[in-house]
Amino acid sequence: MIEVVILAIALSMDAFAVSIGLGTKEGSPRLALKAGLFFGIFQALMPFIGYLGGRGVLGWIEGYAHWVAFGLLALIGAKMIYEGLHEGIEQEISATTNKMMLILAIATSIDAMAAGFSLTLLDANPYLACLVIGITTFAFGWAGVLIGKKSGAWLESKAEIFGGTVLLLIGLKILLA
Repeated sequence: MIEVVILAIALSMDAFAVSIGLGTKEGSPRLALKAGLFFGIFQALMPFIGYLGGRGVLGWIEGYAHWVAFGLLALIGAKMIYEGLHEGIEQEISATTNKMMLILAIATSIDAMAAGFSLTLLDANPYLACLVIGITTFAFGWAGVLIGKKSGAWLESKAEIFGGTVLLLIGLKILLA
């Protein structure tokens, strides 16, 4: 279960970074709740979709599934690190409408769909894992807006780099297990 919690924290870093960026523009409690809900729901759904897809192909690639999981997590981790070192999309956002929040929620959770494949290799209940990922992301999305209001954007890139590094390490653990 500790692996699921670590995965949840790592996956939530994308949403956390975007939430911090949103908070620097408009750090209201209403926006914090909205960010938490949008990001949390999508971060819970996407890994489940990835898990179902992974189960569907696991029989075909069972002998090297750990390599596939490592590759996916390494790509996601590297992408997050890269994004942490460069400007994010939240700099270009002028209004936080529901449509914009939906787009951001989908964009930050696409990676979680690929990471959901790794749930097929972890000894974890996928329903519980997705619930933990959703709740964790809700908390980080909500807190990110409030932190962004207080601290500005200096924490954004650090969150992305941290999340990417953790995903790389989880991928290595799956590969070496």
